[in-house]
Amino acid sequence: MLVFSVAAWAPLASADFIEDSKASLQLRNMYFNRDFREDSGQSKRDEWAQGFLLKVESGYTEGTVGFGLDTLGLLGVKLDSSPDRVNTGMLPTGSDGRAADEFSSLGLTAKMRISKTDLKVGTFTPSLPVLKHNDGRIVPQTFEGAMITSKEMSKLSITGGQLSNVKQRNSTDEQDLQLNNKNKRFSGAVAADYLNLVGVEAQLSDRLSLSYFAAELDDVYRQHFAGLKYGRKLGEGTLNADIRLFTSSDYGRSAGGEIDNQAFNGMLSYKQSGHGLGLGWQLMSGDTGFAYVEGTDPYLINFSQINDFAESEERSWQVRYDYDFASIGIPGLSVMTRYISGTNAKVAGAAGDGNEWERDSEISYVFQNGMLKNLSLRYRNASYRSSFSRDIDESRFIIGYTIALL
Repeated sequence: MLVFSVAAWAPLASADFIEDSKASLQLRNMYFNRDFREDSGQSKRDEWAQGFLLKVESGYTEGTVGFGLDTLGLLGVKLDSSPDRVNTGMLPTGSDGRAADEFSSLGLTAKMRISKTDLKVGTFTPSLPVLKHNDGRIVPQTFEGAMITSKEMSKLSITGGQLSNVKQRNSTDEQDLQLNNKNKRFSGAVAADYLNLVGVEAQLSDRLSLSYFAAELDDVYRQHFAGLKYGRKLGEGTLNADIRLFTSSDYGRSAGGEIDNQAFNGMLSYKQSGHGLGLGWQLMSGDTGFAYVEGTDPYLINFSQINDFAESEERSWQVRYDYDFASIGIPGLSVMTRYISGTNAKVAGAAGDGNEWERDSEISYVFQNGMLKNLSLRYRNASYRSSFSRDIDESRFIIGYTIALL
């Protein structure tokens, strides 16, 4: 793939096109275990798999208008699975109920630059408030479409685009975008032809940044987002605030039925001497739960390892603690734990108000030197309990390593 990418552009090649190119191979090994803690339905999901992510990013040709080409190659390989333990989200499952031995995909992105404005067409892994791709398994979720980003003004970034197809994290098939319909929040997981988005991000000072985004999932919903981030020194540490507001409503033909949601959420955190303490809240109002594209990560403070705490009228809070052992001379080692509790959830088919909670813990280590330098080890554990959904205990063990090729 690397040879093809470079050869195809050889006639236009320049020093910048070649010298500014970057290439890397990321290896990601994951063991995933989810125990539903009850006998009804599939009781456990348990698989082991290996992911390979090849990224090749060219520079731009010289001239007023520069051109380039990026390549993303993805490969997933089964290491252990069985029909009674499938559907972890790491591997495709065939009609015979067995996980595929391997799956792969190739994404190309053509790009053009004029001054400080970039136009790209092809494969994307967007990380925006209104569309945030999922990268929680062995390979990431990808989208097809066109995006433009302009940074002509200092400390101001403008983004716009249209995305029309998606490959889920365990699939090679391009699919239509769909409305996430967790717990039957809407009339169905309806498909849409495309999602349009536009946004602006402003860094007003070293302490304060503001952002605004709008998105339309064709004939399904319209969504607006406003965000504020603020940080300042306080005593011996740093105080940070992250405030987010979403409004969502049905749009066009309202193919997903009524959508009416306002999500106000945020977190205040304080960091000092390796310690970090955060307090978060998330308030849902309106007649429905929060709307987002199927398979993506909703940009909500209380979106966690298992749950999103985004049912209609739900109120949830979070307390989080982090510690970076570099402060005591062990760089690369860190731990995190958090607890999230949700109440007052209005869920279709459930009697009365629903309650749920989740407890997450994580420990990770990145080797700092020697033969294993940059090798990462990560263990994630979560417990989820609910009055209206299946209880879950989950563990993930991830080994990661990135090799720089260029």
